[in-house]
Formats: sequence, structure tokens, C-alpha cells
Amino acid sequence: MRLSISILLFVLTLPIINTSAQQSNTYDAKLRLAEEQLNLLLEDANRTNRIPRTIGQDGEIHWTNTGFDWTEGFFSGTCWYMYEHTKDKKWEEAAKKFQSLFDDHRFLTLYHDLGFVFNCSYGNGFRINRDHKSKQFLIDAANSLIRRYNPNVGCIMSWNVDKGWQAERGWKYPVIIDNMMNLELLFNVSELTGDKKYLKIAVEHARATMKNHFRDDYSSYHVIDYEPETGKVRNRHTAQGFAHESSWARGQAWGLYGFVVCYRYTKDEVYLRQAERIARYIMNSPLIPEDKVPYWDYNADKVPNEPRDASAAAITASAMIELSGYAEVDYLDYAKEIIKSLSSEEYLAKKGTNRHFVLKHSVGSIPHNNEIDVPLNYADYYYVEALMRMKALNK
Repeated sequence: MRLSISILLFVLTLPIINTSAQQSNTYDAKLRLAEEQLNLLLEDANRTNRIPRTIGQDGEIHWTNTGFDWTEGFFSGTCWYMYEHTKDKKWEEAAKKFQSLFDDHRFLTLYHDLGFVFNCSYGNGFRINRDHKSKQFLIDAANSLIRRYNPNVGCIMSWNVDKGWQAERGWKYPVIIDNMMNLELLFNVSELTGDKKYLKIAVEHARATMKNHFRDDYSSYHVIDYEPETGKVRNRHTAQGFAHESSWARGQAWGLYGFVVCYRYTKDEVYLRQAERIARYIMNSPLIPEDKVPYWDYNADKVPNEPRDASAAAITASAMIELSGYAEVDYLDYAKEIIKSLSSEEYLAKKGTNRHFVLKHSVGSIPHNNEIDVPLNYADYYYVEALMRMKALNK
């Protein structure tokens, strides 16, 4: 997979080039189906001037929280992808409109999800438009995020533990595997500013996660609780998985995606090896269903009668597409199988259904009895991202 573009072009035959064009058209068609549904979701969002997150227990759209919501950047990010795909200014205007609803959240230091929120929204906007405002917002968000970093631990703290359900766990300095996804903001801002402090914190967080979050088979713990004064591991727990020693499916996907991103920015082979090991765990698990869409937790006790998590599948597919560009082993076929499944009637909503979200059958948190077997805006985001990556790859 490390052949240069020139070599690839040289060795490709005309029938293969035609096949590639046909594949590109296939992904264009899938993107058009997603766009049809997202058009309707955008109409809903415009009527309320709120950001769609999922479907509530009443069957109606559940909007993101107005104070802070870790999912608030995904809808804008999906709109940016739609703009990139269609060149229709409507999507650019929508992306700007809905990300403006949370732009002041870049100064919040109580939350660790600023990478999710701002890199998926303003980050995509800056990548496409290169505007100064988006660049500054990314820098502001990164500065807020690194205030949660503790050099004794070498990680960015996830949840505060002074109130809520987190306070009941006895944790002191919890770090979740999800935090690997927030590092992209720091890598990005380090390149934008030339300031290596963001890079240093991202690398130290990734190294600590690699050391402490993974078992011998490269399945992941969800939560590592550290002693803030010494960095010693106090507990290896879960919050959203089935059990402390189980493998939460979306956590595996976050870890895979996060280490692929680490390699993209650093070119340090240690991250590439880690990403490949996580990928092999996913691909070789006997508990992965035939359609490659995992159960919400690999070790849940009622498998195969457990909810699937399309969001974990979409994240995995997108990560494996990028990983295939770096690795000796080709992970592209596995990603294509996931996309094929997600694009089937089982998971892809028909136009006008599913309260206008694109994918069905995702899981937020079963232990919290929250968002079970519903659409989720981040499932849609990573599904569209995977399609965009396949479209670009085939071109």
C-alpha cells in the first residue's frame, strides 16, 4: 500500500481504471442518498435553529444540549462534507450557521471534548475555506483543552469528578479511550501555529494511552483512573461498556481512529503498529457479526441478542480507509464490507424515515440506559466521512 501515485498510475490497466470510476460512482450514489435524507434533517434544524443529535424515547428528534454537548459539532461537520461533495452553498451556509451556535464554547475548560466539537466543525471549515476566523477558533479551543493536561499523568483529564455520576465512582483522574479523538485538534493547531507545545501534549497523551489502556490482545479498557500526583494507575474501569474487563465496541473504534491520526501527524511507526494491532483485534474477533457491524460491546452477555452499534462500524470504516494508505497490509476490503453493510436496508434509512437521520441502529450508552438502538449524529458524520474518503481514493 506504500506504492507512489505515479507507480500506481503506471501499473493500472484500463479496465481497472474503469472499475475504479464505477466504484467512485457507487460512492457518489451513496452520498446522494445520504444527502436526500440530510436535506430533510436540515429543514428540521432550520425550523428550530437547534442541532439534531438523535431520536428521543418519544420518537421525536432530540436536540443537543444548549449548555455544552460533546456531539454538537458533528452536524456542522456533516454539512461541511456535503458542501465539499456538492459545492452547493446551502451546505456551507448551514455549517456556518449551526457551528455559530456553540462558538463561545471554545473557551470552556470544564470539558475534554473540544476536539470533537471544534475539529469536526470549524476544523473542516478551515480545511475547505482557510478562513482566519476558523483558525483562531481552533487555536482558542486547543488552548482551553490543554488546560486539562496534567504533566504528572501525561494525559488530558476526561471527566471532572466533583459531581454527577462520575463523583460516585471514586475516581481521581479519569482518562477515557475516547480522548484519543481530541488529539487531532492539538496536532492540527501545532501545525497551524508552529508551536510544538500542542504536539508535545498530544504525543504524551497518546503514549500514556498506548501503555495503560490496552490489554495483551489490544482490546481496550474504557477508563483509566490515575493518581494525579504520581501518574500511577489506580483503576481500569468502564463507564459505557458491559464490564470493566469487556471490550466496548465504540472504544475500540476510537482507539483505532486516534492512533491512525497520531501516525498521520508524527509519522512515528509506533503509532502505526498500534493502529494495526487494534485493527487486527477488530478484524479477527470471533464475536464480530458476519456483516462487520459490531455489537455494542464485544463481550456483552446476551450476544448475539444484543444491540448493534452502527456508529462504531462507521468510525472503524473511516479509520481503516486511512490506515490502508500507510500500512503494508490492505485494510480497505474490510472497510468496504462495513460500508456495504451500513449502506444496506438494514442500517441505511429510507428517505423520510428515521426522523431524517441517515443511519439506524446505533448505541450511546446502555449502562446509562441512554440512546439505545437509535440514530446518532456522529454515526452519520463518520459514515459520510468514510464515503468521502472512498470517493477521493477511487478518483
